Amino acid sequence: MTTTLITGANKGLGYETARQLVAAGHTVYAGARDAARGTAAARALGARPLLLDVTDPASVARAAARVAEEAGHLDVLVNNAGIVGARKPVADTTAEDMRACFDTNLFGAVRVLRAFLPLLERGAAPLVVNVSSGLGSLAVTTDPDVRAAHVPTWLPALDYAAAKAALNMVTAQYAQAFPRLRVNAVDPGHTATDLNGHSGPQTVEEGAEIIVRMAAAGPGGPTGGFFSSAGPVPW
Repeated sequence: MTTTLITGANKGLGYETARQLVAAGHTVYAGARDAARGTAAARALGARPLLLDVTDPASVARAAARVAEEAGHLDVLVNNAGIVGARKPVADTTAEDMRACFDTNLFGAVRVLRAFLPLLERGAAPLVVNVSSGLGSLAVTTDPDVRAAHVPTWLPALDYAAAKAALNMVTAQYAQAFPRLRVNAVDPGHTATDLNGHSGPQTVEEGAEIIVRMAAAGPGGPTGGFFSSAGPVPW
């Protein structure tokens, strides 16, 4: 039985990813920072609720201890929890705006990775999927032709994009440092979720496709890459 943890699993892409992986036979820990919402979502999914606030080191440590006690290992980690950021023009984005966005979207992923790394190393063929964004691609940002091919809706979001660019580097560094783990970043695309006021043109089923595909990849799959449903995304 594949044991999987998904952060931010009580709604949006995290919820849909959990739904599909439960259907595929995974034992899913549905991480959520709100106990009531997380429990309700897990009950509806057939998953295990896990109180997990990625911005709180103590919460992350408690969650890791619980999974260690109950499962003893972890096969798949999906770092999905994220916030949209301040939604300000670039010139108006402050250092505090950046700090708040990084705390969830980047530092949160690193907290979870470090806490669950011992459990992943006990897995048979451990996988890490970091949910990134095409907005975090330097190539997409700097080349209009690449942007047109990979990001249907361009949003100048300094804090969000910078955090996702940094998450891409975390992905590459972890893949290099831990060759037994397969660690990849994915770009779900502009998906209709609470994160963007349901303005995205994709459904959650469409957006979750690449997350689920990478989370369910068999042995011998890629590592250290950045992928969307259409294929590799330029860094």
